[in-house]
Parts: sequence; C-alpha cells; structure tokens
Amino acid sequence: MNSLSAQWLSRPGIELGVYEKALRDPGNDWNAFFASAVQAGYSFVDLSIDETPGRLSRLAWTGPERRTVVAAAEREGSRIAGLCLSAHRRIALASKEPQRRDQALSILLAGIDLCVDLGVPVLQIAGYFAFYEQPDPQARSRYLAGLAAGTNYAARRGIQLGIENVDGEDVTSISAALEIADRIGSPWLQSYPDIGNLSEQGLDVVAELRRGQGRMLALHVKDTLPGQPRRVPMGSGAVPWDSAFAELKRQNWSGRIMVEMWNDNAPDANRAATEAGAFISRKLADAGLPVIPAPGRQTTEGATG
Repeated sequence: MNSLSAQWLSRPGIELGVYEKALRDPGNDWNAFFASAVQAGYSFVDLSIDETPGRLSRLAWTGPERRTVVAAAEREGSRIAGLCLSAHRRIALASKEPQRRDQALSILLAGIDLCVDLGVPVLQIAGYFAFYEQPDPQARSRYLAGLAAGTNYAARRGIQLGIENVDGEDVTSISAALEIADRIGSPWLQSYPDIGNLSEQGLDVVAELRRGQGRMLALHVKDTLPGQPRRVPMGSGAVPWDSAFAELKRQNWSGRIMVEMWNDNAPDANRAATEAGAFISRKLADAGLPVIPAPGRQTTEGATG
C-alpha cells in the first residue's frame, strides 16, 4: 500500500452493507447470495438469526458449514459484518419462564460462538424484554441479568455486542440502550442504533445520535412512518435523513451502515435493495460522508472486478 492509499483509507468514511432479508433467500447457494450483495453495490452483509426454525438452526452449523459460508463471502468479494440476533423477540432473555430464559441465554452464547467462527465482529442484540408476554415490572431486571451473562462471555470471546433500539415499548432509544450498557459496565457492550426506529417512535433523531457519540458500533438505516416500523419504501417515509447524516458528519463518524429491508423473497428484491442503497449513498454524499466502494469479486489474479 502506498502512502496516498494509506492516507485515503485512514480518513473517515462509510462502508455500506445490507440486511440478508433485503435480498433473495440464499437457500444453499451462498455464492449466488453474496454475489448478489456485491452486484447491488454493498460491501458487506448482516446475517439473521431470527425466531424461524431455519435461521435459528444456523446456530448448530457444523464447522465445515461455517467455513463454507465464509469461503463463499470471500470468493465473491463480500464479508459478513454482523449477526442480527432477533430470535430473542420470541425466545426472550426477560421471559417470566425460567426455562425460556435459559434457552434465550444459550442462544446468545451460541450466537457469540457463531460470530467467532464466521469472523464476525459484532452481534446485534434486540432491545426486546419479552415481546410476546404481558408487560412485567421485573422484565428489565431479567433482561439486564441475561445480557450481563452474555457480555461476560462475549468479552472472553472477543465479540462486541450492540443493543438495537427497537419498536414497541422496551429499549426504544439510544439513550435507553446506553443506560443498560452503563449498568453492565463493559466496553464489550455498546449501541447498534436503528435510525428508522428512532423516527418511528417520534424521538428527536439528532439528539439521540448525539447521545450515542463514541459508542455506536454500527448503524441500521430504514425508512419508517409513525406506527409503521417495517416495509416502508426507502425515501417515502418520515426519517429525517438530511439532519441525521449531518449529525454523523458533525461527529466525524466513520463506520458501517447497514440498509435494513424486508423484501420477502420477491422476484425484484435485489433491484429494490440496489435502489435503496443508491438512495442512502446519495444522502450520505450530500452530507459529506464518503461511501467506500464495494471491492467486487476477486479474480484468480487478485484484481477486483
């Protein structure tokens, strides 16, 4: 690497990635999946460990299965930058049922191990206490206890945990996420904010991003409307992109931004993901935040294409 390249790469910048569910379901063809992410203009993918049996079973991938996924990403010029552990929406860390809490903690520890094997630096923890259960004044304490145990393990394994502010009534802001992180008191637990959820909750997006300065491991972006936290086409919602990205520019923020969408395996899913990424890239450029181009597939000669 020459000195000019080093100076350029060391400046603040954004790497833009995409949520797995924005693209066509990979099935068993991980090469095609990662190729589609690169073709859509993204540098990385965040994979999902959600509450469905298929994605939850990824926690039980064998060593060869894990290596196959990593090799596919490398072959196509992509990376896995995060795991979104939304399985806790159903199998809750703060459940009233002790067996369910034990299961949720096991999922958290297995997710950390999967991150290690996939070379993933960040595990996103959803800020739901016990989404499908009736509100309980002790839920926050149980959530803290489970998250503290997981953070201890994450620290030993060298994996960062990032709390995502969510829809609903639990951890709905960056401020609330950092209050929990401060209670636990570990550098291995920080914030992985969702800008769309901040807007959907009617919060002051700029003030919340300012509260997160220095403690945001990465960012989710999606468009939302009041009461509609999902499936709002990018650019048609109420998220204040200009002011939000201006605040990131003020912070001289550098990091990974992940475009979150649910295209439900639609035939035009990859086209929609491409257009959403282009929209976010334009908004970032308008704010003076450069997006680092996706590297592209590696050829046998080692050049990008």
